[in-house]
Amino acid sequence: MSQFIDQLNAMLEPAVEALGFELLGVEFIRAGKHSTLRVFIDSENGITVDDCADVSHQVSAVLDVEDPINTEYNLEVSSPGMDRPLFKEQHYADCVGETVSVRLRVPMGNRRNFKGEVLQVEAGVLTVAVDNEKFELAIGNIEKGNLVPNFNG
Repeated sequence: MSQFIDQLNAMLEPAVEALGFELLGVEFIRAGKHSTLRVFIDSENGITVDDCADVSHQVSAVLDVEDPINTEYNLEVSSPGMDRPLFKEQHYADCVGETVSVRLRVPMGNRRNFKGEVLQVEAGVLTVAVDNEKFELAIGNIEKGNLVPNFNG
């Protein structure tokens, strides 16, 4: 699945950037006729509903031509929101000092889920503190990662 996601990112990034936005990443949730392709975009000025509509039209055109998905699906274009999804090493590096939630593809020990403070990101390794214990997680093994919103100021 990650190779497929990489292909989608590579295919869609030029179209999104041509409109002046950053492609944060994509998610594809398989569910038969109810599958969803979620495209996350951002910009320095934030994202409006009109921005999402513009990107949706552009991405739809690329997907219609390239036709990489051989099943029915819904396309969603979204801003990252408060629980910003994290896709790339740089996204994690930008969160040093923040709390993140991470689910691994392959368990580390007996554990797949980690929620803790990002201490460091270096050479493809995310170091997080969870309950006063440090864990070094390979970013390539992260299935899903999100920033945990801080509502305390």
